[in-house]
Amino acid sequence: MNKQLLLLSSSRVGETGYLQHALGYLKDFFNAQKLTGNSLIFIPYAGVSISYDRYEQMVNSAFSQIGLNLRSLHHFDDKVKAIQSSSGIVVGGGNTFALLNALYQYNLVDLIKVQVDQGTPYVGWSAGSNIATPSIKTTNDMPIVEPPSFNALNLIPWQINPHYLDVNPPGHNGETRQQRIEEFLLANPNQQVIGLPEGTGLLVNKKSISYLGSCCGYLFNRNGKSEFTTSQSLNKHLNEND
Repeated sequence: MNKQLLLLSSSRVGETGYLQHALGYLKDFFNAQKLTGNSLIFIPYAGVSISYDRYEQMVNSAFSQIGLNLRSLHHFDDKVKAIQSSSGIVVGGGNTFALLNALYQYNLVDLIKVQVDQGTPYVGWSAGSNIATPSIKTTNDMPIVEPPSFNALNLIPWQINPHYLDVNPPGHNGETRQQRIEEFLLANPNQQVIGLPEGTGLLVNKKSISYLGSCCGYLFNRNGKSEFTTSQSLNKHLNEND
């Protein structure tokens, strides 16, 4: 496996600015790939209540702080060529159903998978992390559109639940996030789900996968629930629970 991925739970933590908590992770990730210049492609299609131009400006404002610039895919008529010639793929958050639907519309699902499998670095947050998994069945989003399939990029073999909350708020009578994930596992008993609280993420470096963040992450599977700690390698933990 030649994959290089940084999968973040969120674009913000608490009152921090846009992507400010993640700048260190992003800088280390891109420095390790020796990426410079303006050949990063940003995929904005999860943005529903924001224009793609504005979304691009927000991401560039953050990326410029680590010496990088990107161009949004919506500017390109030949989107396939733009992806193929990019030095890295960056996918923002928003609505996961809208994002995946657009990727199917532009015939990019298989293409992105091929590019990443061949070593093109991939960064995603929130919805951008959701689509890196086998399916979008563990997203928190409402299905505001209907993609041709829930099957996603399958860049990693585990599901992700971004913005994971390990709480049951007082007065809340609906299912908790944990209960929703447990429902998914009853229907999909061979799957595993990684719950990523805001501010955390996963770093995939070829065959190594590490957990990033200042608080615990969670793994759910048919054996129950377990915790990850900061900077812990997840390879052994995940392999034992396959």
